[in-house]
Amino acid sequence: MRRFLALIAIPLLACVVLAGCGSSKPAASASSSSSASAGANTSVTATGSFGQLPKVSIPKAQAGSKLTVRTLVQGTGATYTKSDALAANFVLYFWSGTSSAQKASTFGSAPTLIPSATLPGLETALVGQKIGSRVLAVIPPALGYGTSGNSQLGVPAATTLVFVIDLLKAYANTSGVTAGKQVSNGGGALPTVSAKAGSAPTMTIPSSSPPSGLVTTTLVKGTGPKVAKNDLVIAQYVGYIWRTKKPFGSSWTSGSPFGFVIGASPEQVIPGWDKGLIGQTVGSRVMLSIPPAEGYGSAGQSSAGIKGTDTLVFVIDIVDALNQG
Repeated sequence: MRRFLALIAIPLLACVVLAGCGSSKPAASASSSSSASAGANTSVTATGSFGQLPKVSIPKAQAGSKLTVRTLVQGTGATYTKSDALAANFVLYFWSGTSSAQKASTFGSAPTLIPSATLPGLETALVGQKIGSRVLAVIPPALGYGTSGNSQLGVPAATTLVFVIDLLKAYANTSGVTAGKQVSNGGGALPTVSAKAGSAPTMTIPSSSPPSGLVTTTLVKGTGPKVAKNDLVIAQYVGYIWRTKKPFGSSWTSGSPFGFVIGASPEQVIPGWDKGLIGQTVGSRVMLSIPPAEGYGSAGQSSAGIKGTDTLVFVIDIVDALNQG
C-alpha cells in the first residue's frame, strides 16, 4: 500500500502526526499542567457534544511549555491503555507564536485509527482515559515535533499541537479473528494458510505461477456487518511476495492493528485491498492474491523488495469497520 506503514488516516498531515516520528516517550512529569509554564495553554477551550465537531478557542498569546490535558466529556467505557490502538474522531490545530489555525478534522467523515506508538504528548494525554470520553490536549513542541518541527510533514518549527479527541473504541495489539466459521485454508493453485490465535498467519506458496488477476478467498467467514465504501476498517495483515515466498510486511510484527478508509479518494491502500475487501463481513479472514496492476504497478516498491512484476498475497483479519455515523 502507498505509504504503507506511515499513513494511517486522512488527511495526510494528520495521519503522520498521529503515527509519530519515533520520538522518545515523555517523562512522568510531562503530564503536569498546573505550573506557571503552562501559561496560555490553560485558556484553550472547546465546547460541543461528543461526536460533533467542537468549537475550539485558542488565545492570541504565546503557548506555554507544559502539556495541558482536560477531559471535557467523561466516558464510561473501558480504560484505554498504551498497548491499544484507538479509533477516534479528532480536530487538530497548529499554534505558533500568537496565531493558530485548524489543520485537520475527521468529524463528518470516517474516524481514524491512532496506533499504540504515537507522539509522546498524545500518548500521555490518552492513556488512562475511558472510552466515550472527549479529551482536550495542548501538546508543546518538546512532546510533539520539537523546536525544529518537520518540514517534510508540513509542521513548522516550534509548533504547539492542539487536539480535541473523541475516544470511540480500543483494540488490543493482538486483536484478530477469534470466531467465525472456517471455510477454507486456501491450497491448490493458491497459497495454503495456517494460523494460531494472537499471531500472524503463515503461508505456504506453491511453485506454480500466480493467478493473472485479483483473487479473493474467504478463509474464515465472520458474522459482522459488511464492509462498505468509506468505512474505517481495522485490520491485522501479513503480506507475502509470491516470487520469494517470504513475508515483506505485517501489522502483527509492527505492534498495532492497521486502520484505513476503504474506497477513499485519494486511496489509502492499494487497489487490490479496496476491491477485494468491499462486501466482506467483519470477523472474516480473507486471502487476497494481488497482481502488479492491482498492487504497486510497474514501479514496484523497492524498499519492501517488491518488483514491478511481483504478485502479492495478503491474509487479512477484518477486526472491525466503523462508518461516519
